[in-house]
Amino acid sequence: MKSYKDINKEQNAFAREYRKASPGILDGFMAMHKAAMEEGALTLKVKEMMALSIGIAARCDGCIASHAKAALRAGATREELIETINVALMMGGGPAVIYGTQALAAVDEFLAE
Repeated sequence: MKSYKDINKEQNAFAREYRKASPGILDGFMAMHKAAMEEGALTLKVKEMMALSIGIAARCDGCIASHAKAALRAGATREELIETINVALMMGGGPAVIYGTQALAAVDEFLAE
């Protein structure tokens, strides 16, 4: 079974190594990430739920791990995240069902902390 805590830890280690090899690219991406996630017309919570939904539809384990945890940290409830997963499934079709169910496992793993 996947551990989304382990996926987060591993991805963060990969990112640190990649940053050493290509700091301009990763720093540029992180600057864009920071700007995109600033509070504005949409709250951080809504933006993290959007990112989780896209991560599910794109079938990205690292995205699911990162944004499930961040959405919870931003105040999303399990119920809100289930509805987020529902929208991702509707948009992503069958493959999103697989990753949507895994996203709920990630939410539950982070809630158990």
